[in-house]
Amino acid sequence: MNDITRLPLDRISALLSDRSISSVELTKAYLENIENNKHLNAFITVTAEEAVRTATEIDRRRMNGEPLSPLAGVPFAVKDNMCVNGIPTTCGSKMLSDFRPPYTATAVKRILSIGGVLLGKTNMDEFAMGSCSDTSYFGAVLNPLDTLRSPGGSSGGSAAAVAAGLAAYALGSDTGGSVRQPAAFCGVVGMKPTYGAVSRYGLVAFASSLDQIGVLSADIAGNAAVLDCIKGKDNMDVTSLDIDSSFLPDSKHCGKLRIGIAGLSNVSVGVKAAVLCAADILKQMGGEIKEVTLPDSDTLVSAYYIISAAEASSNLARYDGVRYGYRADDADNIDELFVKSRTEGFGDEVKRRIMLGTFCLSEGSKDKYYQKATAARERISKELDRIFEDCDVILSPVAPTTAPLVSEKSPTPLEVYRQDAFTVAANLSGLPALSVPIPMGENEMPSAIQLTGARLSESLLYTVGRIIESEVAK
Repeated sequence: MNDITRLPLDRISALLSDRSISSVELTKAYLENIENNKHLNAFITVTAEEAVRTATEIDRRRMNGEPLSPLAGVPFAVKDNMCVNGIPTTCGSKMLSDFRPPYTATAVKRILSIGGVLLGKTNMDEFAMGSCSDTSYFGAVLNPLDTLRSPGGSSGGSAAAVAAGLAAYALGSDTGGSVRQPAAFCGVVGMKPTYGAVSRYGLVAFASSLDQIGVLSADIAGNAAVLDCIKGKDNMDVTSLDIDSSFLPDSKHCGKLRIGIAGLSNVSVGVKAAVLCAADILKQMGGEIKEVTLPDSDTLVSAYYIISAAEASSNLARYDGVRYGYRADDADNIDELFVKSRTEGFGDEVKRRIMLGTFCLSEGSKDKYYQKATAARERISKELDRIFEDCDVILSPVAPTTAPLVSEKSPTPLEVYRQDAFTVAANLSGLPALSVPIPMGENEMPSAIQLTGARLSESLLYTVGRIIESEVAK
């Protein structure tokens, strides 16, 4: 039974549709996998009873012959920074360890409305600030492919859940690579869509101009099906886009593609081989391969961390021990309450970024740092727009290496931040980017390639990704 949990989403959907398996049976198989893999620490909250109730209702509707979505009855998971009514939403933080929101994020609501079965909330770096899923108040996530290696972050719980067969697919959030990098490290597919393609309503904010909800899945087709379900305009999010076209792969994109290849220096042998393998596949399919130069990595990383930290310091100012969230004991006055609540409620990485952001916005520093970073962001967007005048897709690495060992000596913050050099450009510019796993890698771990496209080119990225996926599977 549990072998079914490893199948691609379209196969699972077909088995449900022809009643070869019931949603209840499938849901219980995933719940059993979750129970047997607690050591991975992929979940913070498991909603077993509610999942079985939902699955039972979907089975009843299917037996009655009601028309159902292909995602109906399929169990999924949600990163624990997306609100679900009445279910704990912790953001991996002590600050929100007891928070139960009274509403549901639009992206999650859209899946639930068509019969998706929510298994629970996945573990993550605290407030999505991290690249290893080790800053969570609830403990680190382990990589199911090798528990001695990092699962990536901050959506490490979602990536681990999909890779280990604990959910058919999962939602994550991507502020600087937090869907794509853990997808790469865990050998699954990860999509960060165009900014505004998916409503951010109900997503607890880290950096509002960069955050975007994305999808992690075992395969391209399943990923596209989920994103196509959750995309589009939402009156609760003024930045959301009215999208008429489908995001599903489309053969009309299979003409002569212009592929810009970049990022082959300062990467490991396995990562470079994966990118060249994908380039060779596309060339054999008639694609034109040309080298392109991406914006300078130091500029990218610096601009990203200044802007994201500045926005984080503003967004996290609301957690003060008064309105909601963790409240410290034994405070003699309101100022002491604020200080003690924030000191005890936030972890080290969150406090580091709040302080960095507050400094960058302070008088005398704003001109030096924040305004220069926003100017750099505009230049980066324009540089990428120029590249897309001559290219349809940019092919690059997701990260400089495959999943690194979790060493006893933790990497410095600067070493962690540099891991994002290939992913932050898509967030700064608001462009879509797709992480596609490549079996060849190093240290017996998979590698991955990143496909970046122009605004709202998700269908094209999925089409190109599916070509690569089908060829490397042979």
